[in-house]
Order: sequence, then C-alpha cells, then structure tokens
Amino acid sequence: MGIVVRQSFLNLISIGVAFIIGAVNTLYLYPTYLGSTFQGLVIALLAISNILQPFLSFGTQHAVIRYYSKYSKKREKDGLLTLSVLIPLIIIILFVPLFFAYYDEIRQYLFQSDQSLSKYAYVIIFIAISTSFFEVFYSWLRVKLKSVFGNFLKELYPRLLISILLVSYSLGILNFEEFILFLIYGYYLRLIIVVIYSFYIIKPKINITFKDDFGEIFKYCLLIFLSGAASSIILDIDKSMLSSILTVENVAYYSVAVFIAAVIEIPGRAMFQILSPVVADAINKKHFRKLEGLLKKSSTNLVLVASLFFLLINLNLDDFYNMLNQDGYSIGIPIVIFVSLGKLYTMSIGCINNIISNSKYYYYTFWFSLFSSILAVFLNIYLISDYGIIGAAYATLIVLVIMNSLKIYLVKVKFNMHPYSNDTIKIIVLSILTYIIFSNLELGFQPLLNIIIKSSLIFILFTLSAYIFRLSDDVNIFIDKFNKNW
Repeated sequence: MGIVVRQSFLNLISIGVAFIIGAVNTLYLYPTYLGSTFQGLVIALLAISNILQPFLSFGTQHAVIRYYSKYSKKREKDGLLTLSVLIPLIIIILFVPLFFAYYDEIRQYLFQSDQSLSKYAYVIIFIAISTSFFEVFYSWLRVKLKSVFGNFLKELYPRLLISILLVSYSLGILNFEEFILFLIYGYYLRLIIVVIYSFYIIKPKINITFKDDFGEIFKYCLLIFLSGAASSIILDIDKSMLSSILTVENVAYYSVAVFIAAVIEIPGRAMFQILSPVVADAINKKHFRKLEGLLKKSSTNLVLVASLFFLLINLNLDDFYNMLNQDGYSIGIPIVIFVSLGKLYTMSIGCINNIISNSKYYYYTFWFSLFSSILAVFLNIYLISDYGIIGAAYATLIVLVIMNSLKIYLVKVKFNMHPYSNDTIKIIVLSILTYIIFSNLELGFQPLLNIIIKSSLIFILFTLSAYIFRLSDDVNIFIDKFNKNW
C-alpha cells in the first residue's frame, strides 16, 4: 500500500484544495456575481455534458486500466493505447453531425422552463468531447502510476478555471457570452496539457494491429460504456431533471447542497486514482490475498476519514448556511444530510467498484448501472414531483443504498470477501458518540468562528480516539511519521 498511500495523500491534497476553491466558486462567486439563474445554467450544462461523455469515450479509458498490465510486450501495449484514442475519435466524427442536425429539438427539450437559455446548449457537445479525450489520456498516466499531475488537471484545474472566469466576470472583463467561450477554451487547454504530458511519460507508437483478444477488449469497452453512461445518468440526472421539471434556480440550490455533501468523497477520489491499476494488476496476476487486503484496508481507511468529514459537515450546517447568507439556499440543509449519508455508505465499500470492473465479472457493472439508472430516473420523476427539490435527495440516497448493497453481495459471492471488519464497527460507534456529543453544542459567536471552534474540537476528539484505539494501521503510521518529521 506504500505507493497507494503516498500518491493518495498527494491526490488528497490536490482534491482538498480543489474543493476549497470549488466552495468559494459555488458558495460565493457564483451566487454573488452570476446569480442563481446563470449558476444553475452553467452547472446544468456541465452536468449534461458529463452524461454525454461516456457515449463518446466508449469506456476505452477503463479498458486501458483493465488490460495494460496484462500485456508484456510494448507493441501490444501500444496497440491498446492506439485503440483507446481511435474508437472515441470515430464515434465523435459520427456523432457531432447528428447532434447539430437535431440541435433545435435538443435545446428545446433540455430547457423547457426557460427557452431564452437554450442558446447555450452547444456548450454540452464541446465540453463532452474535451472531457472524453481527457479521461482517455489520464488513464494512460494512471497505468504508469503517475496519477498526481493528472489528478491536478482533473480536480483542481477546472475549479481554478471557473474561479478566474468568475472573477473576470465580476470585474467586467468578460460578459456572460465570453465567460461561456473561455470556459470551453479552458477545457481544451487542459486536454492539450494532458496529451503532451502523457506522450512524455509513455512515448507510444501508433499500432493498429491488435492481438486476438480484440473482441474481448471491444466487448469490455461496450459493457463499460453502457454502464458508464448509466452511471453518468445517476450522477447528473437529478440536476438535469430539476432544470426541466422545476427551474434552473433549484439546480443552483441543489448543487450547493450536493457540493457540500460531496466533500465526503474527497478521500475516496484521492485513493481510487492510484488504487484502480493496482487492483487490476492483483487480479491479472491472481493475487487474491493481496486483493482482499486492498479491499479491507481501503474500506477501513475510507470509513474512518469519510466519517470525520461527515461529522465536520453535518455538525456545522446551520452556521455554514448562516455564513452563506444567500436567499433560498438554506432549503438545501436536509439535502446535505441525506446525500452525505449515501456518500458515506459508498465510501465504506472501499475498492469494490475497482474489483468488479477489473475482473471477469465486469459485465455485472452494466446490469447494476442499468438498473440503478432506471431506478434513478423513476425515483427522481416521482419524488421531485411530490416533494420538490428534497425529492432528488431522497432518490439519490435510495439508489446509493440499494446499489452498494448489491455490489457487496456480488463480491462476497464471487470472491468470498467483504470490505468490513471489527474496526468498522468501532469507527461507527465512535462517529455516533461524536455526533451525539457535538450536536447539542451551540456556540454564540459569529458563524465562521463557530465553525472553526467546533470543527477543531471534533477533529481533535475523533482523530485522537482513532489513534489511541488504532482503528487504522495506515492512519497511525502516517501520524507517527508526521510527528517524527515534525
């Protein structure tokens, strides 16, 4: 776990900074300068482009991670890398004319509540193309265990870009039309950077002759593409439906709440960037004892750190929204609670998703994703119509609980392993006790000061307890090294 822990820590720093910048964007710059309507519009455009992205990349980025370590000859590896670029290129050449042929119908459908905003629908296809190729080249870096810079480009760069554009807009340097154009330019600059860096790291040669397992790779890409498309629907269908069923202002309120809850995913997103190729290597070499160790360690570490984030978020919600001081946004408080519970459960399953998608049982990913996307669509339609914006949070929690439980069951049946241990129970007990202690603590200072004081107390109590009771060996080792260096 050495390289995993080291690069996960570096990725955690990058993602943590990205979330801080994203918080400034989402909670201050967007509402203050763009307003809820334009904030909702930009977020909806990016969300819909994320839904489209898997259709263009066709799952080839996952195929690179799955098969790269399987090949021993450079010619075979080069063939896989060539294929990962060639397939999305062909799909994009075929798809783009189709998109613009039905452009009027698409934009009218997506912006039923406000047709004046539909003129920006072209952003969807341009961002989707950029992110599709970015994911492919980022997978090149991940298989070489060079995830840190790629993670910076994936997580930190887009938020920095948004910050610069929002500040420029607030100073009158850009109008909204130019804001949108420079958003697209910024995404393509990121693509150019990752392409140059990827070729510097790997230096592949174009090879369009493939091994006999081309059919297997194509089948894998097809199923991962279908499951990725379904997963993207799960991630962003709530935002797109809110903009269609309700208004784009509700997208802004909901996105702020989901952004806050998504902080819980920071440690997982940091770990999985480097852990996925390690898991694929263990499966390809049939090192199942190592695989079980990766699963349990990843679960324990993520439950511990994600529980701390859960406590820091949900025990400071009232003060946080008071500090935000934006009309309408406080409706998102219960959304944060429900969505963060689902995110915490997702973190608790560790690297199960990596195990399934990189094993011979990868086809289950498609069925899980298909079922969950259908479930998400129906739940969002029903619950948003009945409960408004809170209904989207109910739908998210239900889908996450059902799907993660099915994945745990699958890995238990097929691999005879599960992510949990006695330490998991101890962490849950510690989290509940910490929540009970601090939920009744009310400070009478300014909201920011209340958050700083309460968060410091929560961090000290939770971390010290986890260290004393050795709830995670990796965390204890990290703290010991930090103390020694200090």
